[in-house]
Amino acid sequence: MGGPGGLRRARRLCHWGPLVALAVVAVCSATAMADAALWYWPLDTAGGSVNFIMLLNWTVMILYNYFSAMFVGPGYVPLGWTPEKSQDCMYLQYCKVCQSYKAPRSHHCRKCNRCVMKMDHHCPWINNCCGYQNHASFTLFLLLAPLGCIHASFIFVMTMYTQLYNRISFGWSSVKIDMSAAKRDPRPIIPFGLSAFAASLFALGLALGTTIAVGMLFIIQMKVILTNKTSIESWIEEKAKDRIQYYQTGETFIFPYDMGSKWKNFKQVFTWSGIPEGDGLDWPVRDGCHQYTLTIEQLKQKADKRVRSVRYRAVEDYSGVCCPVTKGVKTFFTTPCTEEPRIALSKGDLILATRGLKHWMYGEKILDSAADGGIRERGWFPRKCVEKCQYDSETDQPVDGEKKNR
Repeated sequence: MGGPGGLRRARRLCHWGPLVALAVVAVCSATAMADAALWYWPLDTAGGSVNFIMLLNWTVMILYNYFSAMFVGPGYVPLGWTPEKSQDCMYLQYCKVCQSYKAPRSHHCRKCNRCVMKMDHHCPWINNCCGYQNHASFTLFLLLAPLGCIHASFIFVMTMYTQLYNRISFGWSSVKIDMSAAKRDPRPIIPFGLSAFAASLFALGLALGTTIAVGMLFIIQMKVILTNKTSIESWIEEKAKDRIQYYQTGETFIFPYDMGSKWKNFKQVFTWSGIPEGDGLDWPVRDGCHQYTLTIEQLKQKADKRVRSVRYRAVEDYSGVCCPVTKGVKTFFTTPCTEEPRIALSKGDLILATRGLKHWMYGEKILDSAADGGIRERGWFPRKCVEKCQYDSETDQPVDGEKKNR
């Protein structure tokens, strides 16, 4: 348990995502508890006690599931992993970083630098991946956070209403609000002045914003869970349909892990024990499919990407900054909203582009050491910094994304 584990946890916490998330929880919870004491004193009535206990309960459950998702982690494919049958290696991709094959449903995360079992996405708010082991706790956090914020918002509104009501005095031609003391009530245990009103108003805005943003993420997660997919697998399925339509192959792609029932799919993630079913490497599949149905489709898409990729040459230098000021206003304001990296370019560099937006492209820099197993440089770069290589035999192929935008 010792030092290394504690140091890893501390490093995971020291990131802008967890710091912002925990600050939001702290502000909303602390302000709600202070306002609850003003509006509905918990020691006077049973209702006040229940209200305060519920507020504490939301905070505890939110933090428990948040830290579970962060510290339990998604589960990683063991380093050097290979399938039991050596002939099955032909259906899997090999990860040079982890020196192992990618198990079905696993993907390599550049942030974690490991192959993640049943990877859904890398979440900056927990500074970790969401995957096989922590999918349930992450989704519960997304459910509990909006519910707690709704309760807190109600307390903020009621506190501000009751406190302002006791400070309003009506005259013949004016309405005055005295924030120094209440008219009729005895002096409160927690003073409610102008600063307390501003804090409650700020916390209300924070709670409502969190409810909307996190609530939408919860809906997205539940949609993929009820079909027993991940966000990445939903994207793979869409690309499978696009590939079949593009080449008119007549194939029918069937997602192999959909159990045919929303309840059965739900139980693949949520269990009474809190431990997900299976081992994260082998998965139950529907009739007519097998363990490698999805990985075979991924290999087809990878081959298709190589066919459709277009070679470009850099005609301008690019430093790799997120929002380049010197590359034009449109390039600056249309920078891709993603955590995918940017790649620096020098004039004359060759890039193999695989997808693109109107003012940006994504691709891999062609390096001299690539054939020797060197580090691959992939990322976004401004479209105006490159031009298509005229001598490339694949220049007539559209970059992924261009075809759809026509």
